[in-house]
Amino acid sequence: MDWSAKITGSICLRNNLAANPRKVAAMESIDDAAAEIWGSGGRLTVDLGALARNWRTLADRAADAETAAAVKGDAYGIGLEQAVPALAKAGCRCFFVALPQEGIRLKALLPSATVYVLNGLLPGEAARLAAAGLRPVLGSMAEIDEWAAYRAAGGDGRAALHVDTGMNRLGVTLDEAAALADRTEALGLSLVMSHLACADQPEHPLNAAQLGAFATAARLFPSLPASLANSAGLHLSPDYSFDLVRPGIALYGGRFGTDFPALEPVVCVEARIVQIRSVAAGETVGYGATQHVKRPSRIAILSAGYADGYHRMAGSSDGAPGASAFLHGRHAPLVGRISMDLMAIDVTDIPEARRGDHAELFGPNIPVDQVAASAGTIGYELLTSLGKRYRRHYVGGA
Repeated sequence: MDWSAKITGSICLRNNLAANPRKVAAMESIDDAAAEIWGSGGRLTVDLGALARNWRTLADRAADAETAAAVKGDAYGIGLEQAVPALAKAGCRCFFVALPQEGIRLKALLPSATVYVLNGLLPGEAARLAAAGLRPVLGSMAEIDEWAAYRAAGGDGRAALHVDTGMNRLGVTLDEAAALADRTEALGLSLVMSHLACADQPEHPLNAAQLGAFATAARLFPSLPASLANSAGLHLSPDYSFDLVRPGIALYGGRFGTDFPALEPVVCVEARIVQIRSVAAGETVGYGATQHVKRPSRIAILSAGYADGYHRMAGSSDGAPGASAFLHGRHAPLVGRISMDLMAIDVTDIPEARRGDHAELFGPNIPVDQVAASAGTIGYELLTSLGKRYRRHYVGGA
């Protein structure tokens, strides 16, 4: 089937559903009823107002540079269909995704958006991406050759050029870029870009080296806007901003470097207490008997686990305290290992804790990066690992 026909069919399906209020109402009724049952586990609240404010804060910092938005990974786990309209309303017109299917979803929401596909061009995809209105970020001479053949055959799609400046992941070399400098129009290039490897470490020498290399690359393409800075790069110095900045994690409230404070939290993840049990001093809690309680304790069992994206390594043991939850204005430390569907917290010092209460796992009171640190990972991974079992609430998007 023709790629553009698939896209059109998907959009038509959305439109047909929207045009049938009875069907929509029936589906929403089923969804609501199911949520009352299945939502008895976790609750995920996304503050779209905070997302928009974070974008505006970053746009103000970018000054004269255009501010795009990285929405790959289902908008870092919060939901692309909800994030993109909020960002567009805030003023964002340019978006970066990793995969074509993400771009297709985005264009269905916002046909006028400029959408770049960071993972580039796979064999045979040139015409398909162009038909979908997507712009591949070309990062190898093989991709350049295929795109050039598509353009020579009459294709009018646009693309970006990725120049590697030291990360050694994607991108053509500086020498290869120099050889392409007079082919800007023939290739339909609309952007030249690179990516910083160590922007979250402001003193790392690779930052300055990449900045110098990219400045050289940008001078090869004076007619093209240039883009280097991600969230952390935007905060290194104005020199890194060039013509367009591409924040990602900062939009969603995550930390983007040890020297830079996070912006407003966007995501709050909560789990309900399914049971509170008394545990005697010296007894253990959970798989592996890895943690003994030191006093008679009230242990609350929460209805979330690693199947919901809460990493197992955030659990606690006798030798290594783990993360905590937050309820009734106080922190409750995790006790023992994280299970697939359950985890335990100590609510001995929170006497008002009751079965059915919601406990925050991360959000306004527990930064996502704090939990990530307990698990030996980063906030990006927790956000993009959020499972499908949470009952999702979107607020602040009006």
